[in-house]
Amino acid sequence: METAAIAGGSTIAAPTDSANMQEPSLKAAEINVETFKGVVQLTGFVSSRASIDKAVEIARSVKGVTSVKNDMIVKGQQ
Repeated sequence: METAAIAGGSTIAAPTDSANMQEPSLKAAEINVETFKGVVQLTGFVSSRASIDKAVEIARSVKGVTSVKNDMIVKGQQ
């Protein structure tokens, strides 16, 4: 998973990134995490809607996250 922390967001992006990498159902290399003032934006291509739901759930559970913007796409459904 790639982390691009913006404006002090690294304290949120790193735990979100780490949590997603520990989730075996997610392929971490497919999900990009960016943060800005407590807002986490998730982008990338995943294999299923369940993967999207899990990544959003994980991001929301990280301390300091105020909202999650989901821009992930299920492969083959663009």
